[in-house]
Amino acid sequence: MRIKLTSIFVEDQAEGLAFYTEVLGFKKKHDIPLGEFRWITVVSPEGPDDVELVLEPSANPAAKTFQAAMLEQGIPLAAFEVSDLAAEHARLTGLGVAFTRPPTAMGPVSIAIFSDTCGNLIQLYQPTG
Repeated sequence: MRIKLTSIFVEDQAEGLAFYTEVLGFKKKHDIPLGEFRWITVVSPEGPDDVELVLEPSANPAAKTFQAAMLEQGIPLAAFEVSDLAAEHARLTGLGVAFTRPPTAMGPVSIAIFSDTCGNLIQLYQPTG
């Protein structure tokens, strides 16, 4: 059993795709029209091409409720590993990304949390060991 596909809700798929590719630096893998919505996946240029993140529309009322509750509680919906948290924080801040937690040591990792502009908080982490 392997993880090949996971998803994150986005309020607007076009805006989500722009943020996840142009700001975060992921690569678009699939963009398939499906009626009102699209099947959009992105992959990391630093990882295997077969581990995909789906930019799932949050049009479902249950998805909107879940997404809003997690945001209100300050809980990140995804975590991405980086090799240099300070440099990534500086790069993203320079691009206008709003961080809710600056780089902070948390035991065996350092973390930072930002808003993805799509209704989610995302955690970056760097192992410190």
